[in-house]
Amino acid sequence: MKFTYSSAAALTVACLLAAPSLQAQELAYPVKPVTLVIPFPAGGPTDNMARVLAQKLSDRLGQSVIVDNRGGAGGGIAAELVARAPADGHTLFFGTTGTMAINPSLYKKLRYDPVRDFAPVSLMATTMNVLVVSPQVPAKNLSELIALAKAKPDELTYGSAGNGSSNHISGELFRNSAAIEISHIPYKGSAPALVDLLGGRLSMMFDTVAQQTKNIAAGKVVALAVTGPNRSPLLPTVPTAQEAGIKDFDVTIWFGVLAPKGTPAPVIDRLQREMAAVMATEEMKKRMEADGAEARTTTPTEFAALIKSDTAKWAPVVKNSGASLD
Repeated sequence: MKFTYSSAAALTVACLLAAPSLQAQELAYPVKPVTLVIPFPAGGPTDNMARVLAQKLSDRLGQSVIVDNRGGAGGGIAAELVARAPADGHTLFFGTTGTMAINPSLYKKLRYDPVRDFAPVSLMATTMNVLVVSPQVPAKNLSELIALAKAKPDELTYGSAGNGSSNHISGELFRNSAAIEISHIPYKGSAPALVDLLGGRLSMMFDTVAQQTKNIAAGKVVALAVTGPNRSPLLPTVPTAQEAGIKDFDVTIWFGVLAPKGTPAPVIDRLQREMAAVMATEEMKKRMEADGAEARTTTPTEFAALIKSDTAKWAPVVKNSGASLD
């Protein structure tokens, strides 16, 4: 068959006509329920936050968003599961600072790559910790605590939910930034650490603001500083660590949604738009504030940049702490 100019033109027209239908096919998302994989067990603050988002996304996407809790290995089990899932937007990951920016430095054999294996969608929220001390510690502010630690090296203790947890990393950054020596006591979760803090067996602890507001109000612990760049609405009289004298101290904990690498751009864009619409509502803003968090969304590019910068930020902190997990 002879290929003529007219047949070439006809082929071009056919391709142009097919393009919109292909695009429409890509935008026909989702075509089945979406699974949001959470890297921690049910009932915790991360799980609660993700479930609220899943419910609201279900309404906007027109398909159920099913929550799947896959705890273990500091979130690594869940992350690996999503990294190996089909890149069609029907399996998503609820990532955190720990899973995406701290684990690469903490685990010797990480079975997923936060950059290579994922396509960021959007940030959802940020939160911070608060440094609380036992009333038995003779320090009324951060300067007095630092002076006490310098006068008594390694005598003051701080508890955490375990190596690599946000309260452990907060403590290590505090130790490095203030040039002090304090002893880390890891626990299997924040709850047992808090029991020892309230019992006077720990000197201090970095914990989520929402978790400590009642203890602070009851005088069971004394709040000295929050770890974010701005004060917490739940603790407006408590200064930031920067205000209290530690330059550039910032432990902002974030949560966001990611898809497997290779997920089509139209799907990523749709998810980002829906997340932005959900988090912009007054209902979600108030819900996050009640949990000591701030509703935040980003573009995929901005989220990718945050993961990259935080990975670089926490690498030396983890190395200096000596923490390492297999």
